[in-house]
Amino acid sequence: MKNPSKKSILAYFSWNYHPILLGLILLFSCEKKAETSLASTPVALEFAQGFELFRGGNFWEIQVTQGYTGAEKTYRYLVLEEGAKVEKSGFDAVVQLPVSKVILTSTTHIPHLDMLSETDKLIGFPQTDLISSPTTRALIDSGKVTDLGGGPSANPEMVIDLQPDWIMISTLGEDLRYLDLFSQAGIPALINGEYVEQNPLGRAEWIKFTGILLGKYEEAVTEFEKIKEAYQEAEKLATQPPSDSRPKVLSGVMYQDIWYAPGAESWGAQILQNAGGDYVFADQSGSGSLQLNYEFVLDRAAEAEVWIGSADFPDVKTMGSSEPRYQNFQAWKSGQIYTYTAKKGATGGLEYFELGYVRPDLILKDLIKILHPELLPEYELYFYQKLE
Repeated sequence: MKNPSKKSILAYFSWNYHPILLGLILLFSCEKKAETSLASTPVALEFAQGFELFRGGNFWEIQVTQGYTGAEKTYRYLVLEEGAKVEKSGFDAVVQLPVSKVILTSTTHIPHLDMLSETDKLIGFPQTDLISSPTTRALIDSGKVTDLGGGPSANPEMVIDLQPDWIMISTLGEDLRYLDLFSQAGIPALINGEYVEQNPLGRAEWIKFTGILLGKYEEAVTEFEKIKEAYQEAEKLATQPPSDSRPKVLSGVMYQDIWYAPGAESWGAQILQNAGGDYVFADQSGSGSLQLNYEFVLDRAAEAEVWIGSADFPDVKTMGSSEPRYQNFQAWKSGQIYTYTAKKGATGGLEYFELGYVRPDLILKDLIKILHPELLPEYELYFYQKLE
């Protein structure tokens, strides 16, 4: 019989086989029909461009469109509420709530757990010494977090042994082969592309991504709204000084005769502009790091009043000794040099590289305090400090 219908197959089995077998077939057929269809509605995001949200009756669908720089594939993730039955095919990962064990791979994800009161779910992280969060460090010190060494991509066996409910991956796109390995082991592996966002609030909005994976979307929205309000209030404050009073700001340092600095469309450059600074490379397009020659930088920034983001030199003298050409800049001569090393964790991790993505409001206030101290007279710098 060519291309038999479902009706003809049931008729054939009911005629030729035991009634119990027929009953099983009907049961499985009914169960399949009981699965919820994937009808969902989009949930708007305000600033993030790298992922999209869709809400169903008892599930979420997340589409990560910019998981890493230059990504061409859209990754589809399904997050099921407890007891949900839906069609699961066609997704790159399926997460079943509730979850109790998770693995993160970037320090920028750690504050998400802290802010959502889910820190105790962390069971693995690469190079735990980089973590500054006191709450997470207490968990590490108690032996509840496995150090994955150089990174999960180098230690997939350790990840598989831990059997987390999901692992969140930050990648440049070079280690995607491990996604299939984790999938085969039954571990949902989800890409977090927050670093691709260049809008400061766009990066912070990825807390909603983490919130859904933890079953705490509403709490994540509440946290983000606080951050957004604080950032926008500070940004509005920085518009008060007249445009001709915006200090000229230099950023970056030299490495092997190349000066590296944020491009004009980058996250860092945007915060500088929002803080009321006149960024000397504002006409140098790019969302990544600029690579400039020294002569060009000196021509542009010799008279810049302030130098922001000067690596991690301990003081101005050491900075000038390590690279004598730095001494030609007015900001070096006047000592108006600031670095983001004010807060370090117990094992040496810089809090700027952990909390900065999700708290751009603190970075913005720091820069306003540096560039226009009269606008925040009572505020004390959080991430930044002036080199001695």
